[in-house]
Amino acid sequence: MSKKRFVAAILLSVLALASLVGCSGSKNQLKLFSWDSYYPEEVLKAFEEEFDAKIVYDKYPSNEDAIAKLRAGGGQYDIVVPSTYAVQMMIKEGLLQPIDLAKIPNIKNIEPEFMNQKHDPGNKYSAPYMWGTYGIAYNAKYVKKAPEKWADLLNPEYKGRIVAVDDGREVMGIGLQALGYSRNVTDPAKLKEAQEWLKPLMPNIKAWDSDNPKAMLISGDAWLGLIWNGDGALAMNENPDIRYVLPKDGGGLWMDSFVVPKGAPNLELAHKFIDFMLRPEIGAKAGVAYPYGMANAEAKKLLPEKVRNNAASYPPKESLKKAEYVEDLGDAAALFDKAFTELKAGK
Repeated sequence: MSKKRFVAAILLSVLALASLVGCSGSKNQLKLFSWDSYYPEEVLKAFEEEFDAKIVYDKYPSNEDAIAKLRAGGGQYDIVVPSTYAVQMMIKEGLLQPIDLAKIPNIKNIEPEFMNQKHDPGNKYSAPYMWGTYGIAYNAKYVKKAPEKWADLLNPEYKGRIVAVDDGREVMGIGLQALGYSRNVTDPAKLKEAQEWLKPLMPNIKAWDSDNPKAMLISGDAWLGLIWNGDGALAMNENPDIRYVLPKDGGGLWMDSFVVPKGAPNLELAHKFIDFMLRPEIGAKAGVAYPYGMANAEAKKLLPEKVRNNAASYPPKESLKKAEYVEDLGDAAALFDKAFTELKAGK
């Protein structure tokens, strides 16, 4: 073989190998952009093995971070898992592409009450995954009378004894519901009322912690927590004195769903991942490891009785009557941010 032919052959081999690697990467790599602590490692590995795929898992701390990333070019991801109001915003801004429910046969496992919600009528863009509440966790060792209403949190005995998630929509929602308003009002006057109602609560807040609020509850450093239900359930598992309730005057609801960003590089694998996660046995593994509520009815049936009977993971239906989802409020959302910032600053 001549030198020229030898070099040409080497170049062709390199190009073929690069093409093969490139195709393999695009076909078999799933880029997941989601919350931390949401998928057991064994579940992700099982998907990779079954579909000869590699999952690249990037994490975000809030819906707002996820939205910002998609605005900046979300096509780099195949799957994102936002909450209801964030799904609304993403649809409105054209950041998502429709999903093909025919390619997700396990969608049949989702409880009807979680389908066809206001944030995505007909589930054109989203497939429900987990759901939950925002309520009150408390340590019965120190809190002798179970909180029944948001107003019970104003008790001066709780000064410096409450840990709360650092979330303006949730915290401002406390004041609004305590006054008999919806958590999704856009009237500045009502928001101002809620802000004033919440001011006496501020001395009782020991810490703002959205990452690991359960730690202070488990240790006893905090007597009460204004937290999401998953943290409540995990805290209850660690400390038998901890309880979780939704106040009679309301509470928060949330639901996270699988969506596909517009321009996702691996659309077929994205649908396979959603369908895989909606298998009953797979959903059950996730529901045990991270005891939020499962929207998957068949997965819920496979959960251990201890998980199914946890009042934080699955509150009594009666207590959910006045609970509300956070909705996309458009420009009015800035009013919540402003009111919450002022509240924490003592203004």
